[in-house]
Amino acid sequence: MNNNNPSFKPTLGLLDATMIVAGSMIGSGIFIVSADITRNVGSAGWLIAVWLITGFMTLTAALSYGELSAMFPKAGGQYVYLKESYNKLTGFLYGWSFFSVIQTGTIAAVGVAFSKFAGYFFPSLEMTDENMLAQIGFVKLYPAQFVSIAIIIFLTYINTKGVQGGKLIQTTFTVTKLLSLFGLIVFGFLLAAKSEVWNANWTDAWSMKNISGDNSITAVLGVAAFGAIAASMVGSIFSSDAWNNVTFIAGEIKNPQRNIGLSLFLGTLIVTVIYVAANLMYLSVLPLNDIAHAPQDRVAVSASNLIFGNIGTYVIAVMIMISTFGCNNGLILAGARVYYTMAQDGLFFKKAGELNKNAVPEWALWAQCVVASLLCLSGKYGDLLDMVSFIVVIFYVLTIAGIFILRKKRPEIDRPYKAFGYPILPAIYMLMGITFCVLLIVYKPNFTWPGLIITLIGIPLYYLAVRNKKQEA
Repeated sequence: MNNNNPSFKPTLGLLDATMIVAGSMIGSGIFIVSADITRNVGSAGWLIAVWLITGFMTLTAALSYGELSAMFPKAGGQYVYLKESYNKLTGFLYGWSFFSVIQTGTIAAVGVAFSKFAGYFFPSLEMTDENMLAQIGFVKLYPAQFVSIAIIIFLTYINTKGVQGGKLIQTTFTVTKLLSLFGLIVFGFLLAAKSEVWNANWTDAWSMKNISGDNSITAVLGVAAFGAIAASMVGSIFSSDAWNNVTFIAGEIKNPQRNIGLSLFLGTLIVTVIYVAANLMYLSVLPLNDIAHAPQDRVAVSASNLIFGNIGTYVIAVMIMISTFGCNNGLILAGARVYYTMAQDGLFFKKAGELNKNAVPEWALWAQCVVASLLCLSGKYGDLLDMVSFIVVIFYVLTIAGIFILRKKRPEIDRPYKAFGYPILPAIYMLMGITFCVLLIVYKPNFTWPGLIITLIGIPLYYLAVRNKKQEA
């Protein structure tokens, strides 16, 4: 590359990479989604089981990705793995879905979560009818959305100045939120845990029930139990997603063949342990019905109020603001590297394939910022994220299947690290992922077809990009 388009600089170490994994995973989900999971499965045992299943899948996928990251230690991560395993079209469909909703929708959702919890300190940021600024068709505009956009713009700007600023924010905020989550869990067990609550929650712990909004309880029997688990896992998978973001910035990590795989394992393990511990803490302080019907699903707020008293609400608000700020920094930092690599292949806007004087893809960062900001205004990011859980898992399954394909197709490539437990663990992940997707198709079709439509729109876009590339050649 010439001086106008410098190469990526490998400046991130193992700690930085691990903080990107953990920091990108922990947003606001762990504070909220246990309410919906509890409504679906209705028991302590199955609440913990859903988080353990999700944790097992995440760890297994992370260990499997270590082999791919060691084989292709360059920017782009999952896009590159899919392209090398299958073809450019498959890689493009992932990249298109990633740009149109997976990464940008997550950035929007996390940004709005920051603003919503800032509303505890600044009531004008609460998304209530009296705070609505305007309504344009189905779009309602609130001050909170504009604060979210301002945060996204600020973090994008910081990341255009080089990877060092983003690295400092990521490490600082991730360490802070890990310690604060750990503190919340410890204080919960020490100060608020009640044996009678714990014992009541674990009585009949494996009898699956549906707890509806009017407090009526219906037993979930037979094959319907699988549908309930799949519906529950939409929330836990969303809360545990984005662990793969570190693979997108492989070009900026020191010794990527070693450090990416290791950071994937360490980061996902840390988060899985904290998530399961947090849910055990919820079960020790809150009756199951209170978890299921926490006001606005804010389980952590209800727990914190029991632990710290009236100030508990503000404790959680600060924790979520720290958590979402750091989470969005990791998402913004990593996401733009995918568009950069696509542009290098002639499958995205040409400007996205250029690095600025600070050796970062500035144009790609701002393009991502624009789409995420529009999704903030639309207010539909939450719906979209529910709808793409199906697609996200399909791409994970395809990527892990790529390990088997590449061992046959490209046996000559050096593999400094090989997938742990191959072929058993990767095969188990694929089976679990396919089962999850099939159950969603059967029991929650509204969570599947919108994501499929968004992905399939990418097919004509791919051929349009290929045609334009040929015309430019």
